[in-house]
Amino acid sequence: MAGILAWFWNERFWLPHNVTWADLKNTEEATFPQAEDLYLAFPLAFCMLMVRLIFERFVAKPCAIALNIQANGPQIAQPNAILEKVFTAITKHPDEKRLEGLSKQLDWDVRSIQRWFRQRRNQEKPSTLKRFCESMWKFSYGLYIFTYGIRFLKKPLTPDLHYYYILELSFYWSLMFSQFTDIKRKDFGVMFLHHLVAILLITFSYVNNMARVGTLILCLHDSADALLEAAKMANYAKFQKICDLLFVMFAMVFITTRLGIFPLWVLNTTLFESWEIVGPYPSWWVFNLLLLVIQGLNCFWSYLIVKIACKAISKGKVSKDDRSDIESSSDEEDSEPPGKNPHTATTTNGTSGTNGYLLTGACAIDD
Repeated sequence: MAGILAWFWNERFWLPHNVTWADLKNTEEATFPQAEDLYLAFPLAFCMLMVRLIFERFVAKPCAIALNIQANGPQIAQPNAILEKVFTAITKHPDEKRLEGLSKQLDWDVRSIQRWFRQRRNQEKPSTLKRFCESMWKFSYGLYIFTYGIRFLKKPLTPDLHYYYILELSFYWSLMFSQFTDIKRKDFGVMFLHHLVAILLITFSYVNNMARVGTLILCLHDSADALLEAAKMANYAKFQKICDLLFVMFAMVFITTRLGIFPLWVLNTTLFESWEIVGPYPSWWVFNLLLLVIQGLNCFWSYLIVKIACKAISKGKVSKDDRSDIESSSDEEDSEPPGKNPHTATTTNGTSGTNGYLLTGACAIDD
């Protein structure tokens, strides 16, 4: 075991060639990050999950109810044993051939069967109340951690910065666990990769004493998160103008920090200036590779944001976020043509479609 640990903590992997672990020991004059501090992240991640459950139940839920956000789910599909059997045992997305067979078997038109499957899929989606509670938790944490972390940017390394790092690491570990029970979205795989890369980046930057640049990276990426969650909360509460304003602010901050400051300032420093100062070493390559992965994800999300903004400008509204996990039918599908029987579409909460989550305006960002 000792041999494995010695191999894992090899100085020539983690540190520049002229630095040893002894150089990073705490002294009366200087304090350095210690790798063993990272073990605290696991119990803290569990505690954070418990705090989240309490917060959503006793803080976020009462706030949602006060804003008249109820736990109403999407429209319930009409009970049908044959379609239910196909849905649960065979497929949730029947192809054209199966739709035609079901149409003959049930004497329903194909569009009504398509609508049934769409409604049935949406039945498994979470309510607006659950969405609001999740967003309020992320908003509260994002606002707190950003204001807590930004104060370290102009200060020397202190024990408080170590706590900030451990808290951020604990949060991402909690997301790694909770993402399997949270609301599932189309970019689940991308978010899973993001959480994993964030954990690795925080760990690497802490162990090899890159806490200064790590703090800057965390603050840059936290700066827009609270605005996005606030925009979602306004969307769920149907405060459309506030939602639109917050989304514009979020888009501006996101693109400025992640496509401007991060690559031009941070990546330039970690890739080129640090090369000249300390030179490359194995963990340096890993650290910068992870930063490039993060930048790739930033470009992907920026593309989605710009796409939403372009839709808002060209059409005056956005029906839903491209990451949305709630399906909607087109206007053509929702207007039932004369068919064999009256399985027509209904409206929910005043909106046409399969659910009441989709809002008009420039900020329907139900992701």
